[in-house]
Amino acid sequence: MAPGRGAATCLLDAWSSHEGELRGWLRHRLGNPVDAEDMLQDLFLKAMRQGERFCVIGNARAWLFEVARNALADRLRLRRETVELPADLAGEVAEVAVVDSLTACLPRVLAELSPADREALTLCDLEGLPQEEYARRKGLSLPAAKSRVQRARKRLREQLTLSCQVRLDAAGQVSDFVPRPPLT
Repeated sequence: MAPGRGAATCLLDAWSSHEGELRGWLRHRLGNPVDAEDMLQDLFLKAMRQGERFCVIGNARAWLFEVARNALADRLRLRRETVELPADLAGEVAEVAVVDSLTACLPRVLAELSPADREALTLCDLEGLPQEEYARRKGLSLPAAKSRVQRARKRLREQLTLSCQVRLDAAGQVSDFVPRPPLT
C-alpha cells in the first residue's frame, strides 16, 4: 500500500475502475439486472471486508472477477431445481432403454464387418485404447488412425441399421430394432 493511502481509498479506486465491467459481466451471466446489482453489492462488501489486505492485492481486477465468478457459481448451484423423488421409487423396475438392448445385436454385426474395422472398433471403442496408441501399434499417423476408426464406426452404424433394422425417432435416437440371433 502506498504511504498515506487508506484501505477505503485503495478500494474505491479499484472499484471505480472495474465496477462497470463487473456489472456488465454479471448482467450477461445472470440475465437479470436486479440480481446482478445484488451480486455487485455483495462483491463490494466482500472487497470492503478485506480492509488493508485489499490494497496489497497485485491485480485488483483479477481478484474482483475471481470472487464474482465464485459467488456466481455458488448462487447457480443453490438455485438448481430439485425434485422430490417418491419413497417407493427404489422398488420400481426401470424400463430398459431400447438402445441398451441393442447391444444384443452388436456381436453378430461386429462379426460381419471387415477384420480391420472390427479390430479398430474393438480396440478403441470397446477396450478403450486411446487412438494415439492405436496409431502407434498400427504404424499410422494419428489423423489416419482417427479416420480409420471413424470410417469403421460409420460402417458399423450402417450394418446395425441394415442387419438389425434399427429405426430412429425424430430426435435421431434409437426407437426400435429387430434383434437377430447370435452367431453360433
